[in-house]
Amino acid sequence: MKELQKTQGGIGVEVYSKPDPKEKYWDPEIETMAPEKIRELQLEELKYMVKFCYENSPYYKKAFDEAGVSPDKIKTVEDVRHLPFTNKQIERERQEAMPDLGDMICVPEDEIVYISASSGSTGVPTISPFTARDFDEFQDYQARLFWGIGMRPWDRYVHALNFTLFVGGPDVIGAMRTGAMGIWAGTIPSERLLFILRNFKATITWTTPSYAWYLGETAMKEGLDPKKDFNLKKLIVAGEPGGSIPATRKAIQDLWGVELYDFYGLSDLFGANAGMCEAQNGLHIYEDHHIVEVLDPETLEPVGDMERGELVLTTLRKMARPMIRFRTGDIVTVTWEKCDCGRTHPRMMGVHGRLDDMLIITGVNVFPSDIEYVVRQDKRLTGEYRMIVYREEHLDRFDVEVEKLDTADVNEELLAKEVREAIKVRVGVAPRRVIVLREGEIPRATHKAKRVVDKREQVWAD
Repeated sequence: MKELQKTQGGIGVEVYSKPDPKEKYWDPEIETMAPEKIRELQLEELKYMVKFCYENSPYYKKAFDEAGVSPDKIKTVEDVRHLPFTNKQIERERQEAMPDLGDMICVPEDEIVYISASSGSTGVPTISPFTARDFDEFQDYQARLFWGIGMRPWDRYVHALNFTLFVGGPDVIGAMRTGAMGIWAGTIPSERLLFILRNFKATITWTTPSYAWYLGETAMKEGLDPKKDFNLKKLIVAGEPGGSIPATRKAIQDLWGVELYDFYGLSDLFGANAGMCEAQNGLHIYEDHHIVEVLDPETLEPVGDMERGELVLTTLRKMARPMIRFRTGDIVTVTWEKCDCGRTHPRMMGVHGRLDDMLIITGVNVFPSDIEYVVRQDKRLTGEYRMIVYREEHLDRFDVEVEKLDTADVNEELLAKEVREAIKVRVGVAPRRVIVLREGEIPRATHKAKRVVDKREQVWAD
């Protein structure tokens, strides 16, 4: 990896260099590296990381020994498949086994300068530790993603993500490394955020797809036109699949009059791991920091280019707590074809949902994102939806609630029938009912939208 260059500022303070604003790439050598050169770089990093984990983490040494894999067995990048998987549950168990940082840690505590933590909504909050080098490279990676969407020194960036232990909080530093003005807003009431966006004439901000829509609706309720009364040029979204669903992306772009860019991140690794470039055709995930695998969740064998599978990532440069073959639980499609932008790294072409969000209805895998694909394309609907899952006569069923636009003069019974049929075509199974509600009846979210209401008393175990 190219180390950050530093120069002496006028008052003797070190400042990070950045490319000329006319430059297309933050790090052209890495971003356009030939695939065979990327593989060489990855193998060098993988060999070092496996040895580092084996020698410094009690957990990894035991796990590698039980799998019959020693560091000297890593001869090719493909040998990563011999290494055991990690996942969120292992991460949590190892943290509980040796509080507070766990035995996956590979450095002494006095080398850890920053930790983030998950929300703990599905269990004990898990921490993500960083050494000083980890944090520095974390922010350089974020700067690379920001530069890729076109962020430049003349931009004003409002960082509206949570600063309380959330790994995305410090990403504002990455934005500032591009030379952009960083406005540290945090999570604040919508009315206050709208004031900041308008008052400081922000050109870029970052939120979730559902909140971007909610914020636009809130602006209109206040008598503001999101297109005309704000200076936003670009919107970054993450945390939900919507940013890579064409109809959802178009709806938000049309509402705000902006370009919308999807980012993808994991608290277990670092802020954003992948992001769209200005071509807006997939999310680049850079292989100087990761080994990317897409596996069939059942067989754990690799799937083909553009086939759905679970994303599995191995970190190559994070020292505090490396993650080896981390099963993200996210179902994605990935292509290794070169992007039109000239970057040579793989692109995530869609995040279709999580394994734990997936519903199995009469043997068919159903993701909320597939329902969203249908609902967002129907111009008679607001685009909001909710799935109601229940069990009837020992079979799992689901209904879909949608909202009809107040301006849409249509027969509701016919509308429900047509939406139901469109879902069947897209998913392969139809909802039991499509329920048409009035505009505004489905509760809006100020962070991540709750798309599934599960009324089953007992969900079948695996």
